[in-house]
Amino acid sequence: MSELTGLTAVVTGAGSGIGLATAQNFAAGGARVFGLDLDAGAMEGIAEWIPCDVGSSASVSDAFAILGGQVTSLDILVNNAGIGAVGTIENGTDDEWQNVLNVNVVGIARITKAALPLLRASASAAIVNTCSIAATVGLPQRAIYSASKGAVQSLTLAMAADLIHEGIRVNCVNPGTADTPWVTRLLDLASDPTAERTALERRQPSGRLVTADEVASAIRFLASPEQRATTGTILAVDGGMSGLRVPAR
Repeated sequence: MSELTGLTAVVTGAGSGIGLATAQNFAAGGARVFGLDLDAGAMEGIAEWIPCDVGSSASVSDAFAILGGQVTSLDILVNNAGIGAVGTIENGTDDEWQNVLNVNVVGIARITKAALPLLRASASAAIVNTCSIAATVGLPQRAIYSASKGAVQSLTLAMAADLIHEGIRVNCVNPGTADTPWVTRLLDLASDPTAERTALERRQPSGRLVTADEVASAIRFLASPEQRATTGTILAVDGGMSGLRVPAR
């Protein structure tokens, strides 16, 4: 038995990448996991899929109506679903700004608002938001995405302050560049994907990309009922990128 045995968790964006790795980690620890995503992806046998578009209030409402028919409380909410954008403020269109902010920021608010009645029924409720190193360092060609993740970090702290007296903990993880399907798709768009991957690896002091499993492990730490004193924490999982300045190798 583990500290997650018997707990119920919701992971958004659980079909692939960090969300899938988190669902796998939780399920292996004995939790019942519901994966909210547009598609089931690879979560079969790991999480119970509920179709959900976090960018739509109607879709979120429908998803939690289904969830509420199956559980009476929720112990862990992982707000992981998100989308990316490449470019500077000169490249970004109004539609891109609205879409990314709607999914990455307002999507967290929608999901959390819908989840709160179930979280309040738990004796050890925890929320973990997936943020990004882009919230704390300047990355080239990531203006819209960085703005959205800066908002997620601030939102995490505000949520933690609002919910602390209800016993609901709120934290976030800030992954560095992670080896996920989304990053792979970005690399495939480059003129030289191999060179671009090498550049991303060298950008991180550790000299490699972060793995989805490493981020999932950090999410589990923050979500664990054993961490009752941990709230309002921003946990970097970035190979040293946010704090270290070491010579390139």
